[in-house]
Amino acid sequence: WEGRKDSKLDIIAINDTSGVKTAAHLLKYDSILGTFNAEVKVVDDSHISVNGKKIMVVSNRNPLELPWKELGIDIVIEGTGVFIDGPGAGKHIQAGAKKVVITAPGKGSDVQTIVIGVNQEQYTGAANVISNASCTTNCMAPFVKVLEEEFGIVKGCMTTTHSYTGDQRLLDAGHRDLRRARAAALNIVPTTTGAAQAVALVVPSVKGKLNGIALRVPTPNVSICDFVCNVEKKTFKEEVNGALLKASQGKMKGILKYSDEPLVSADIKGEDCSTVIDSSLTMVVGDDLVKVVAWYDNEWGYSQRVVDLCDLVASKM
Repeated sequence: WEGRKDSKLDIIAINDTSGVKTAAHLLKYDSILGTFNAEVKVVDDSHISVNGKKIMVVSNRNPLELPWKELGIDIVIEGTGVFIDGPGAGKHIQAGAKKVVITAPGKGSDVQTIVIGVNQEQYTGAANVISNASCTTNCMAPFVKVLEEEFGIVKGCMTTTHSYTGDQRLLDAGHRDLRRARAAALNIVPTTTGAAQAVALVVPSVKGKLNGIALRVPTPNVSICDFVCNVEKKTFKEEVNGALLKASQGKMKGILKYSDEPLVSADIKGEDCSTVIDSSLTMVVGDDLVKVVAWYDNEWGYSQRVVDLCDLVASKM
């Protein structure tokens, strides 16, 4: 949001149970992104400021008790990962907000999933609870849509090699998922992901055709998606890459990027696009088995789409 001069958004309040001092410190100093190039100050016990912009900090784990009505809040970004269905996220609306954007896969038919660059035209303003899907779905959906439209996907499987997340243990400790119970910085941790199936929420024609797993690895940021699928139309590597390049220069510009450079994960840190096609890794076996590999900054890139989705929601209010 900060630095987007054309944004319709204005940050009014943050709900942070750690308090104003911690909120200001962790905004200013980030282990992945570095030091925020802005003046961040603690104003008083309930406010911080960013480049002189005063922002209220509230601290309450119960959405029903948050002061959205008295503050005139239009959009709440629900980023806890807890309130991801209609009734849960709807508590923010009961508290006075008009719309809720969930920064996770949504659950239930009363949550509309929008992936910018793929199905944003389907948002009419009618839905009150909108999901931005996951970072991996935002990576997959753009190139899956291209493959589906150009070649027709019969079935496919995805593996995301994903940086470790806060839902893993730093050291071996209890967890409902026994793999995630193991030390995140010391292991490759196979685990589940619903990202592949979730693509069908925004590209309905692939429903029931996709699945996948995640491999959590000891890197703090940036991930890579390896997608293999059978296609209906016979093809070859150059044709597949040509379709992806065309999309990156046209309707998906700014969302899907095409690269022919020999990249590694550090090169993707801070990338604004949702997905970066590593074209040298594209393969076609025979004439109908296609592999596409794409990088994504699962933190920064995803955050850009959250702002984009909030702008879209604001434009319909």
